Amino acid sequence: VQKESIAQFTVQENSIEYKEIRALFDKTMSNKYNTILRIDRIQNKQWYMQYNSYKSFSPQKNTEKELFHGCPKDSTELIINSFFNRSFAGINGTAYGQGAYFSAKASYSHGYTKANTLNGERYMFVAYVLVGYSIQGNTNMKTPPPGFDSTTDGDHIFVTYRDDQAYAAYLIVYQ
Repeated sequence: VQKESIAQFTVQENSIEYKEIRALFDKTMSNKYNTILRIDRIQNKQWYMQYNSYKSFSPQKNTEKELFHGCPKDSTELIINSFFNRSFAGINGTAYGQGAYFSAKASYSHGYTKANTLNGERYMFVAYVLVGYSIQGNTNMKTPPPGFDSTTDGDHIFVTYRDDQAYAAYLIVYQ
């Protein structure tokens, strides 16, 4: 991905956009963090075009969810530049399949963040994810079975297997 097709902007705290993302985060994170330092909007033109193409041609319409993905700082640039890469599957487990993991609960994704030793910052993405038809996953799944698009724990965890199935829209930096 060429750098000129990628941009990262800090969302203004008094904007509706900021308040909506913060409210989504706070649904399950209230009293679990001290402060949000910033919310950045991620714009990766190539990734967005691929995501929209998959969304347009996906037979399962209206299956887009706003989900969370927590990670250490060193993973943020990789994700912004190279999608949620399935080749890293297994670093934090594969209980519901060997793909990229997302959760509807920020508090769950918080468990996969790692406080920066210098300043205590943590990093969590808000991603648009096309879950499509989802089935209960297991540790042996490398892809969902035919007719399904993702795997799940049956509650709040979703696992995707295609790079164009999720788009990192925001990065929340918090302590």
